[in-house]
Amino acid sequence: MPRHFDIISEINDIEVIARGHGVDARHRLNRTYGLGNWRKLKGKAWVEYQGGRVAYAEIHWFEAHGIGKVEEKIVREFRREEQ
Repeated sequence: MPRHFDIISEINDIEVIARGHGVDARHRLNRTYGLGNWRKLKGKAWVEYQGGRVAYAEIHWFEAHGIGKVEEKIVREFRREEQ
């Protein structure tokens, strides 16, 4: 599924939400991207939507060593700037 936003700043306040058996989607992630030690993380960054709108948002994603960051999604916005 194509992402409808671009991350335009460094991701800050990164926290691990779940790891190992705590990652509910790990079986699907293993089938889709390959076997890995999956973690679900969250962080905050400035994002730009396809329409040009910019917002500071909380982003969640999955990550595994050797595979990298996959399935990034915006969970909520904190502030917005119209352009």
